[in-house]
This record gives sequence, C-alpha cells and structure tokens, in this order.
Amino acid sequence: MRHSKHFSSRMNQRGIEKAMVDLVLTQGRCELDKYILDRREVDRRLDEINRERGLLLKVRDKGGVVVVADNGTLITAYNRI
Repeated sequence: MRHSKHFSSRMNQRGIEKAMVDLVLTQGRCELDKYILDRREVDRRLDEINRERGLLLKVRDKGGVVVVADNGTLITAYNRI
C-alpha cells in the first residue's frame, strides 16, 4: 500500500514502526476506512499464543505427535518418540 508524507511524519513522531503498521493491516479489523487493533484484541491474541505455546511444548515433550487419517477418518494417533 502506498503512504503519504503525512503518514510517514506521524509514524516518526508517534514511534510507530512499519512492522506495527503491517500487523494492524493484517490482523486488525476494518471499520470503513480504518484498520484497528485495540488493546483488548491484542490481549486476546496474546492469550491464544500462550495457550498454543503450552500445547506446542507438550507436543515437544512427547517427541512429536503423529495422527494417521484415511479418507477423512482419523485412524490412530501416537507419540513420535
């Protein structure tokens, strides 16, 4: 997306990095002409990441997990150790 000189100036004045803008554009909600990623949404996403991190660590402790499926039916699951 293109950006104006005004946009660049405001980013610099307010300490907003390009990565932050990209995050808001990809993860925020769109309301008319605004993209918004508010504190509540950030907190919710951080909670999801922490839950997912916990699950990933459990899978890692098992040496990995394998799930076997065929024709849309789950057949078995086992630890990768």
